[in-house]
Amino acid sequence: MIVARYAGDTGEFLRVDPARCTACGACARFCARGVWHPNGSGYHPDRPERCAECGACWNACPTGAVLFGEPSGGTGVRFTHG
Repeated sequence: MIVARYAGDTGEFLRVDPARCTACGACARFCARGVWHPNGSGYHPDRPERCAECGACWNACPTGAVLFGEPSGGTGVRFTHG
């Protein structure tokens, strides 16, 4: 995994693709900050302000449902498999 820090904007950067989420809970199990919770049909980041941008949920998700966006100001992290 490659981690690149960049300047960005605060805002919604952590999302889930509901079409890919199988509600397996891997994101919640691997998140040390308690960001992810079930929402009936899957999991969602209901406490994104607690996210440390460590990428544990992104790496744990077997279907690629966890999505990190790129805010336009502030700080952020870009994760790339490879």
